[in-house]
Amino acid sequence: MSKYLFIGSYTQQGANGVMAEGGSARRDAARAAVESIGGTLESFYFGFGEDDAYIVFDAPSHAAASALSLTVSAGGGFGGRVVVLITPEEIDQAAAMSPSYRPPGS
Repeated sequence: MSKYLFIGSYTQQGANGVMAEGGSARRDAARAAVESIGGTLESFYFGFGEDDAYIVFDAPSHAAASALSLTVSAGGGFGGRVVVLITPEEIDQAAAMSPSYRPPGS
């Protein structure tokens, strides 16, 4: 499974829902949504400032993570961006590769 970070913000409608239901209910809803795509919720934190929530989850594929992101965004209460998280070991593997590349203009 791959690991993802969803960084998002609530719309006015979403913020009203959080105020009415509480933070634990949103965490539980996020867990249920992640589990519905065959994933697991690792952590859910609220923040304040530019972003409202930081959610780390595992998903079985990029397609599953994309489906979750699209479904959440289409709901209208919460939107943001998804970051694919890469382990140090995966970076070791990438650093050991030698792709062929020619920069523009060279």
